[in-house]
Amino acid sequence: MRVTVRYFAIVRELLGRDREERDLPEGTTVGQLLAQLCESQPSLARLQRSMMVMVNRRYARPDQLLREGDEVALVPPVSGGSTPFSIGPEPLDPRRIEQLVADPRAGAVVLFIGTVRDHARGKRVLYLEYEAYAEAALETFAQIAEEIRQRWDVLGIAIAHRTGRVDIGEASVVIAVSSAHRAEAFEACRYAIERLKQVAPIWKKEVYEDGEIWVGSEALYQELFARRASEPSAPAE
Repeated sequence: MRVTVRYFAIVRELLGRDREERDLPEGTTVGQLLAQLCESQPSLARLQRSMMVMVNRRYARPDQLLREGDEVALVPPVSGGSTPFSIGPEPLDPRRIEQLVADPRAGAVVLFIGTVRDHARGKRVLYLEYEAYAEAALETFAQIAEEIRQRWDVLGIAIAHRTGRVDIGEASVVIAVSSAHRAEAFEACRYAIERLKQVAPIWKKEVYEDGEIWVGSEALYQELFARRASEPSAPAE
């Protein structure tokens, strides 16, 4: 089968072309094609971890199968080498993340900072620990951004999440959205955090004075906790 591969910005300059045709065997995945491109073009290797791939103008997972006639685009890092999506143990700098969505056309920038509070589930929290399937989480961030662009006219979207230990008062997640008008920015930012809780492969452990508990899906856990809290207590025996 034959696919078209498109290159942009720094990738285009490194390779000296903006597209090429590739003949691939049936069953080739996005990840296999990217590995093949990096092997044949060593200059791409240093960008591989920060690049994302779109197939037919939609973000694609590494295990997605390619088909005859697909258009594959390598999406390089933006804003001078900074990616709008990040996950890791480093403390989050909200102002730096806000700068990733800066645009002269923007009339509004909404910044959401999720911080660690000192209580949850009726207990005193000492700190949180986050674990993530980082590669999949980054693709999830990109997919959330694509969903937002399909719903609202936004200019920029950036999502960053911490992993490891996060102490009380520290930021665990930062989301920035810019748009021409404030309504779209507010709505898109709210959508981003709610979707992140639903689909991102990120887990947190709440550490209390008297124990700890892993929280799988934050949205599901809150739903179950609220449901139990509203149920009448069983009579004492």
